[in-house]
Amino acid sequence: MTVFFEDVSVGDTDEYGSYEVTREEILRFAEQYDPQWFHVDPERSDEESPYGGLIASGWHTASMTMRLLVDGTFGDAASIGAKGVDELRWWQPVRPGDTLRIENEVLETTPERPERGLIRARTETYNQDDELVFSMVSNVMYLRRED
Repeated sequence: MTVFFEDVSVGDTDEYGSYEVTREEILRFAEQYDPQWFHVDPERSDEESPYGGLIASGWHTASMTMRLLVDGTFGDAASIGAKGVDELRWWQPVRPGDTLRIENEVLETTPERPERGLIRARTETYNQDDELVFSMVSNVMYLRRED
């Protein structure tokens, strides 16, 4: 069943996950998109990093969060993209072996045009210890039902 703008209400909250983070994935992503030493050099990270070892790029964490959103909600939604993201925050490093889950809460729904509306939602990503590692507020466009 496709979820349209009218099917979503302020306060709707869902939880999706889990996503296991691997060392190989952290290295692969960072080598291509964010090759800072604490993302791509495990030995140096273990010895010198203020984070106590290898960590995922924040952009990788955002990408894994997006994957969980698509698998959990956007895959069945009449979502047609986003206008942007507000309040993007990285709270804790994500490490190899972490298992991520997300909580998504609808903050606001605004009809924009006859064919679409805007849904503002807060997404929080947690690790296996229930530590908040990432959060954002997204502004997602959804198609409206045809009358």
